Amino acid sequence: MSDFVMDGRPLQFTHCYSAAEARTLLANRDDIALILLDVVMESDQAGLDLVRFIREELKNLQVRIVLRTGQPGQAPEEQVIRDYDINDYKEKTDLTRRKLITVFYAGLRAYRDLMRIEHARQGLRRSIEAICEVSESRSLRSFASAVLDQVNFLLDLRGEGICASCCSAYTANARDGHIRVLAATQAYAGLLLDEQVGNLSPAVQEAFRRALQEKTSHHGAREYVGYYRTKAGSESIIYMEFPEPISAEARELLEILSRNIAITYDGLLLQEAIGSAQRDTIGILGGAIETRSLRPSRHWQHVGDIAALLAQRCGLGEREVEMIRMAAALHDIGKACIDEHILTKPRPLTAEEWESVKTHAQAGHDLLSRSPCDMHALAATIARDHHERWDGTGYPRGLAGDNISQVGRIVAIADVLDSLASDSCYRKAKPLDEAIAYVQSQSGAQFDPAITVHIAPLRDAIHAIYTCNTPHL
Repeated sequence: MSDFVMDGRPLQFTHCYSAAEARTLLANRDDIALILLDVVMESDQAGLDLVRFIREELKNLQVRIVLRTGQPGQAPEEQVIRDYDINDYKEKTDLTRRKLITVFYAGLRAYRDLMRIEHARQGLRRSIEAICEVSESRSLRSFASAVLDQVNFLLDLRGEGICASCCSAYTANARDGHIRVLAATQAYAGLLLDEQVGNLSPAVQEAFRRALQEKTSHHGAREYVGYYRTKAGSESIIYMEFPEPISAEARELLEILSRNIAITYDGLLLQEAIGSAQRDTIGILGGAIETRSLRPSRHWQHVGDIAALLAQRCGLGEREVEMIRMAAALHDIGKACIDEHILTKPRPLTAEEWESVKTHAQAGHDLLSRSPCDMHALAATIARDHHERWDGTGYPRGLAGDNISQVGRIVAIADVLDSLASDSCYRKAKPLDEAIAYVQSQSGAQFDPAITVHIAPLRDAIHAIYTCNTPHL
């Protein structure tokens, strides 16, 4: 059978002279297509035991197994076919070259078709994972990077490429109608993000120009240019180069992916616009509250940034950290309900005035709770809980320990730390190390010890907040 050819490809034969040798070989290889297996080897049942090992322990259901025996009485055909997952049963005297040809074609075709089904299953799994990964992107940057990664993953190729965007002037990420690069793989790592593509090779520039002019995707033997235009008017391009020619099936998958990407891209443009407006609104509100104090500062921003650092150290996810950064900036929104002469009073407050100030926590919660927005709901919790104390002597509800929300416990530390490290109408700012030392001294009394322990490792990051004048929201 050494000259046998299947689909234009010759066979490679591997020989094992015992079931033990076969176990070792099969445990380390998953590319065997067809096994001709003796029943009797080390023992009368060695071949049958090997079948169970292949199917049950190795979980190899693809390889075709043809059992062959010179002693059919020891392994009756009907019993073996019923009890063992084999694909054919032959007596050695039956295996003439003519019959072997039939056995080889039947076994190899079955293996080929099973592998096609397996590859299709893996392709479907990769498609679903790729769509999920791209859809979960929360910014245009991460979206573009995910697109390049998942195209390679989906096709099981190692392509190099860039993802670029040509945006209309009215879209959220407009750049005067010029093409900008959103992401690039290693081959194009020298191309800075947001840089125009004039320093790309003429062939790539021509591919971009053609896609934009014809408003369609196109491909060559080893490259693919995916074009899609969103409802918002943005035109985006994926350019991929592959080490070997891509098949028609791969190009079809690329086309399907490109069309579906447009939907996510459009949503991200809207999401970025909404997020930008939300951050601006928070900044305006935070700044407006600060202007009602005697010595306006960036307290709202500092508290949000410190709270985000603490939330990250506490193991919260990226999205939760950014939500806390924004929500914490509104922790004092309830002060809008407090008389300005109390907030700006340069002398100690009377007992009555202090009771009035303490109402801002519940007032902030009540204001923010009117919104169904998740971020506002989080901000409402923070506004209500950031003056609660670990020992239960805080306000407005006198909660203690874990009964206080985690975000409330985080922002309580950030609020006090910045109040001490910043000028106020009551006192001059303390050095940062003194402010940190005070927070540490209140561990277990005013603050949650499990969160307070993170302050010292964050000292340099917190210091950077005070040396940077650029808002992080």
